[in-house]
Amino acid sequence: MNIKKYIFLGVVAVLLSLQSCQQAGVNNTGSEYMPDMGHSVAYEANYYNYYYHNTWGSEDEYYEFAKPKLPVNGTVPRRGNGNGYTLPTQGSVPYYYADTEEERTRAMSEVIDNPLPITEAGLAEGKELYNVFCATCHGEKADGNGYLVRDGGVYPAQPANFLLEEHTKASNGRYYHSIMHGKNVMGGYSDKISYEERWNVIHYIRSLQAKELKLTYSQLENTLNTVDRPAGANYIAAAVESHSVEMEHEDNHEHMDGDLHEGHDVDPEGHEEDHENGDEGHH
Repeated sequence: MNIKKYIFLGVVAVLLSLQSCQQAGVNNTGSEYMPDMGHSVAYEANYYNYYYHNTWGSEDEYYEFAKPKLPVNGTVPRRGNGNGYTLPTQGSVPYYYADTEEERTRAMSEVIDNPLPITEAGLAEGKELYNVFCATCHGEKADGNGYLVRDGGVYPAQPANFLLEEHTKASNGRYYHSIMHGKNVMGGYSDKISYEERWNVIHYIRSLQAKELKLTYSQLENTLNTVDRPAGANYIAAAVESHSVEMEHEDNHEHMDGDLHEGHDVDPEGHEEDHENGDEGHH
């Protein structure tokens, strides 16, 4: 009897193990051991992973839970992946042009003005970022002769020469779209530099073009084009005034701190004297 019992249990164990390890086939999904470890039984926001052992009801009900929802009122867009659910953004400003040649052409014709005025600080920031992210290919002079192609490197495509008339007269949208999405073998930089940084890089490229043409592109004057706006002398005066007000505020704060410290030095002595007089009266 015991032998038959052990044989029966052994056969059942073998059958169960074979069933639990059933391989998937053409018309068979197979079986999984402890499948709830690989399939979430709870719904996950913006991720469709329906599993028939879930605890949220039918497949349609699960989809209603999991599908993307509208953002909360006041939500500020940061960055998207361009997959249709979210828009790629310019830092905190949505960018409404997709990564296609048609959308690139549209951006070139519609994105004309640089929203930032030309400032010395912006040009300095643009130069620093350009030398980090752009000069390796496009060259420090923007002539398309960066060290990647200049110093014996093997590069699949010649980087654009921004000093050519084609690029000098190109709209700001041509540059901005390339920075956002990339162009040819160049990748996009939307996740590496912010909204204002991108526009300052474009300002710096314009300044290199002006330098090549013996023109001026600065905070005080722009003879390169009629699009980009110099901040002007008033910007400098306002910056100086703002800095002076800030320094005056800091000086007043330091004086107040000094007065408080001086008062604090006197108070302990007075407090101690009063304490002594009180002791005498008490005695």
